[in-house]
Amino acid sequence: MANVADLKTKTDDELSSELNSLKREQFNLRFQAATNQLEKPSRVKDVRRSIAQIKTLQTERNRSAAK
Repeated sequence: MANVADLKTKTDDELSSELNSLKREQFNLRFQAATNQLEKPSRVKDVRRSIAQIKTLQTERNRSAAK
């Protein structure tokens, strides 16, 4: 799980690629949960939180760029 300070130093392209990889991981975790093969259920929460942090940071950047 990435730290918010680390995320703020990344460029927009890096954030987008990180978001894509996290969404892919989230899909795989959901698939594992559906087939009862999930080893670390806490990872689902961590991935969701990381996705939310990245989306929030992207929204903040878009709003500040629009002003």
